[in-house]
Amino acid sequence: MRKTIFTFLALAALLTMGACNDYETYGELKEKERDNIEKFISDSSYVIIGEDQFREQGNLTVGDKQFVYLSKSGVYMQIVRQGCGEKIKDGESLSVICRFEEVSIQDTARMQNTRYYVFDPDIMNVTRNGSTYSATFVSGLMLSAYGATVPEGWLVPLQYVNVGRPMSPDDEIARVKLIVPHSQGTTNNAKANVRPYYYDITFQRGR
Repeated sequence: MRKTIFTFLALAALLTMGACNDYETYGELKEKERDNIEKFISDSSYVIIGEDQFREQGNLTVGDKQFVYLSKSGVYMQIVRQGCGEKIKDGESLSVICRFEEVSIQDTARMQNTRYYVFDPDIMNVTRNGSTYSATFVSGLMLSAYGATVPEGWLVPLQYVNVGRPMSPDDEIARVKLIVPHSQGTTNNAKANVRPYYYDITFQRGR
């Protein structure tokens, strides 16, 4: 009987040790996230610049490989097109039409409304108060997948790009590419699972 109890306790201890070994701490998950981001940047041959160089370039990135690392948010940003029109004014609230591609850097899972949902874009209501931008999704894939809260990472580019509507054939809407750490991502996915995401987003002023 004593031998049976000892065997049971030993087995229970082994199972507990295995469960502990399978558990990843928040620090370990953050380290894995950093590794995934670094690998994504390396595999994509992206060139990362600092904010001083970014300012010297007129708050723009150059070419299709350059990203600026924004230290306050931890977001990496490439401005593909600065966009027509003007920046969102302080105190202004407006509707912004977005088309996007989302890629999980960890497992390459993909979601987009750029190809199959061209006529059904995401729409968010944005308000600027000083240097603070807040927003909620009111329709689209992001609302369906993650709820109304707009990830902070999506709002980072708004201080650098124009959000207008094309008025001539030469006008182009703003487009950015982002590498968004979990802390600036969706609440119930990126933040909850410590997952970084890549985004390709356009911004257009609503009517």
